[in-house]
Amino acid sequence: MTALAFVLAALAALAFVPMLEDGFWLALGINLAQYAVLATAWAMFSGPTRFVSLATSAFFGIGAYTVAVLGEVLPWPVVLAVAGAIGVLVSLLVGFATLRLSGVYFVVFTFGLAELIRQLVTWFEVNVAGSIGRYVFVDVTQAAIYWQLLGLLAVLLVLGAWLRRSRLGFALRVIGEDETVARHVGVDTARVKVALFALSSLFMALAGAVMAPRWTYIDPAIAFNPMLSFQVLIMALLGGVTALLGPLLGVIPLALLFEVLSANFPNHFSILLGAVFLLVVYAVPQGVAGLLARLRRRPA
Repeated sequence: MTALAFVLAALAALAFVPMLEDGFWLALGINLAQYAVLATAWAMFSGPTRFVSLATSAFFGIGAYTVAVLGEVLPWPVVLAVAGAIGVLVSLLVGFATLRLSGVYFVVFTFGLAELIRQLVTWFEVNVAGSIGRYVFVDVTQAAIYWQLLGLLAVLLVLGAWLRRSRLGFALRVIGEDETVARHVGVDTARVKVALFALSSLFMALAGAVMAPRWTYIDPAIAFNPMLSFQVLIMALLGGVTALLGPLLGVIPLALLFEVLSANFPNHFSILLGAVFLLVVYAVPQGVAGLLARLRRRPA
């Protein structure tokens, strides 16, 4: 049985958790599934292209706010479709203009994009809607949230496996190695990068939409929390961004660690998060997946 088949079988087994326990373990499962979707979606784009994006919170917040605005007036599947469509549209609008950037310039822009969207939503809420946030009254249970996140993760993993075997995946790896060479061999680098950036953003927006009913109240600070972008980045880096299942190896330990740190050291969480980031970069630069691959190649 391949690793992917094993993980998909494990997800199918984990789908029975809400039938056995609807308290702490279900809440923990939702948290882990959320980060698993976001980290895997992040690595789908940033892994092969080596473009470090800090826009996760932007697309996650777009999905969450779409539910806050439309959740009571449209059927749930339509709300999810709209949230995904808005996420893709925004990614396309900014993608063609920004994916020509590279290195630190792209990192700074994506971080600024998340902050820009947060400020625009805040301005709209205060000056147009006359409020700071919105209440979320959607008839979606915690179990349904959990199952939808598992479904998103399963689709994302299958799509990622197909992508790695496709011409698009090959083009992305060439771009990651040397974008100039990719252009010389006929790869339309702009279109390829934008296409994958939009695909990654779609799953981030859907994750935000699925998670929104978990909160009774949403405001821009909650939906567009910049800390989320850094947490997802660290999880993906720890697990390994070059392997399909790599991000999952970083999600489980770090999601649990972040829960402990936020509960016990809420005033120092940002400092501790930075320390974890430095430790991950220096101790396992290729991630756990890269470390395991090196150990397998080492002669006995």
